[in-house]
Amino acid sequence: MAETETFVFRASLKPKIYRAFEISAASSLYALAQAIVRFFDFDFDHAFGFYSGLKGNIYHSPARYELFVDIGEGEDNARSVKRTRVTEAFPSVGAKMRFLFDYGDEWVFLIELVGRKLKEPKVRLPRLLLAAGKAPAQYPDLEDE
Repeated sequence: MAETETFVFRASLKPKIYRAFEISAASSLYALAQAIVRFFDFDFDHAFGFYSGLKGNIYHSPARYELFVDIGEGEDNARSVKRTRVTEAFPSVGAKMRFLFDYGDEWVFLIELVGRKLKEPKVRLPRLLLAAGKAPAQYPDLEDE
């Protein structure tokens, strides 16, 4: 069923800065991360992870999926982003996780599965459905600070 189904996600940096997009339900968390980063016009050039804890210390989340696992540097409790499908990490509409991109600059996005639907024929995925708010610069000009 995952090959014929798509997931609609909302990725938010702040309440008024978010992107809604559609991705194949068969996609990995790695592909989900690529889509999020692309739709915010960031470069996909840093390590990242998905964390189930929505508040408090992100590293104390019960479920953790980190790129470090895929490159052989992961901790015991974390799982692979390349081998984990979005259907596993987001089992039902309303499921949320935090997405941490770039452990140095710590871009933290709230990711929510907002819908599921049948894949439309001849539609390339992932695809952006809605962009609200201007994405911040990934690397702000230091002279502007």
